[in-house]
Amino acid sequence: MTIRFIAASKLPTPWATFTMHGFEDDATGKDHIALTLGDVASPVPVLGRVHSECLTGDALFSMRCDCGYQLQEALKRIADEGRGVLLYLRQEGRGIGLLNKIRAYHLQDDGLDTVEANEQLGFGADLRRYDLCVPMLEHLGVASLKLMTNNPRKVEALTRDGVTVTERLALTTGLNPHNEHYLSTKAGKLGHMMALGDFTHASDVDIERRS
Repeated sequence: MTIRFIAASKLPTPWATFTMHGFEDDATGKDHIALTLGDVASPVPVLGRVHSECLTGDALFSMRCDCGYQLQEALKRIADEGRGVLLYLRQEGRGIGLLNKIRAYHLQDDGLDTVEANEQLGFGADLRRYDLCVPMLEHLGVASLKLMTNNPRKVEALTRDGVTVTERLALTTGLNPHNEHYLSTKAGKLGHMMALGDFTHASDVDIERRS
């Protein structure tokens, strides 16, 4: 596997002006990015998130999942801390791709949960890879992470691939009537460490904007 750094630029956002680093995976041709803020190349653990692409949630404001809410919350926390890294990986639909994700959504419309839908299409529940994070973090000089995630498998995979995770920080935001069953399935079937009672609800403004 060869992950190549391509270029970096400034990326102003509502929360902070990040530096955006572009990488290319020669094996797949996919592009991945890292957003950094402050000095991340030091021995002090860096607040971070590994976020898999979710076009529907991140860009189209879908309320079926919590991805867009998590992305925004992670960027806010990094901005508040003044230092951090977010890896944005092109692994749509937990690795099945956008069009298959739409097919899975159709099956969910008919009553299946997110795991059952993926499996009925012939995929595993989660096909994402995290080994590609290693060369990206090495390029950035990140030695260890305080990782924002509810997914213990992500922590285990990163640790197995050589990334030091010193702490796991929960991301419990964006609960709404459209994603309650989805979140319950992630906790019950995918082992995500969260309880719906811990979640903050999407604000009326967010619901109005996303509906």
